[in-house]
Amino acid sequence: MLYTVARGLDDAAVAVAFGLLVAVGELARWSGGEDREPAPLGAAGALAYALLGAKAGDSTHHGVLQVVAVAVAGALVGCVPHVARGRGPSPDHMARRVLTVWFAAACFQPLYNQGKLAEWFGDGAYYALLIAGLLALTGLCDAVLAAAMAHARTGWPFGPLLRDEMRSMLGIGSAVCATGAVMALAVAVAGLWALPVISLPLLLTQLAFRRYSAVKATYRQTIASLARATEIAGYTPHGHAHRVAALSRAIGRDLGLSGPDLTVLEYAALMHDIGQLSLVDPVRDGATAGLPLAQQRRIALLGGAVVRQTGVDSQVAVVVERLADPYREQPLTARIVRTANAYDEMARGAGPQGPLAALEGLRLATGKEYQPEVVEALARVVECRGGPKGLR
Repeated sequence: MLYTVARGLDDAAVAVAFGLLVAVGELARWSGGEDREPAPLGAAGALAYALLGAKAGDSTHHGVLQVVAVAVAGALVGCVPHVARGRGPSPDHMARRVLTVWFAAACFQPLYNQGKLAEWFGDGAYYALLIAGLLALTGLCDAVLAAAMAHARTGWPFGPLLRDEMRSMLGIGSAVCATGAVMALAVAVAGLWALPVISLPLLLTQLAFRRYSAVKATYRQTIASLARATEIAGYTPHGHAHRVAALSRAIGRDLGLSGPDLTVLEYAALMHDIGQLSLVDPVRDGATAGLPLAQQRRIALLGGAVVRQTGVDSQVAVVVERLADPYREQPLTARIVRTANAYDEMARGAGPQGPLAALEGLRLATGKEYQPEVVEALARVVECRGGPKGLR
């Protein structure tokens, strides 16, 4: 950035226009929960500038360093209000933005400025396909970076993390790439007036995603409230369902489950004890793992029936219904919830040695009641999180 400031801007009007677009996109950023790109307009504007070769038919001459400088400057200006409120972007997200913009610009700008792209692809349909292809390649680069950063931060398997990132590209990611391509091509023909026109559809898409995220958050809160019914009625200890859900999700991550399966796993873990509401007398401390098998199956089947009546995904009900089946007949999600539930029951109230004693008890029962791979994944998660307190 300092080099660009010292040297001066090439095509200053174009640089300022795209810098303002990135800043506006960052100002419009939102907290999208699990969605990967909270500032889609800013990302699209930065990518469009990285792949911009002309303005209204006149060739531009900015290079890779100027593209990165404009993108960073716009992002920093737009982030100021969010940082002031303590909701600024994470360092990982900003680093990914810089690296992906640099990657796109490095693939395009040197060849364009040397006239190679015009020589090889002309300025028609092949050129448009080139822009789309470079954006797809950039999106893949961003997914790999995001998965690698998440793997380094959490230790979760790289493959499932990459699958999750690739799947997210089908949502807002594809809209960002498509808008970036259209912006670059439209400005090349119509000039800078194309920017506000092209930005509107992405802003509307962002609004739709924000509403969808709000619905998802409300849905999860409803399930969490239903899970608390057993606590309020005195059938399970306070926080048991949430501890089992957090532990189950962490085990699922360790075993390589991806987004949709993790969501089903979490919801099933939250509601795994809801069948206890059918009991005349509560089980002491909600410890269903020690009940006779017939009673465990009755509670599981009644819990599944309750889940189906709530309108929750039927896959969640299937997991709850099969919690008392022999583990070799269970889906992996049910094996995970069963193991996490047993661990929380065994470790709860047992003092400092509770986690170790619970793991030892589960290991002694592997091959009969619990899947060995799930128990070992649980051991890794507990060791990584520092015991059950880290999962609350």
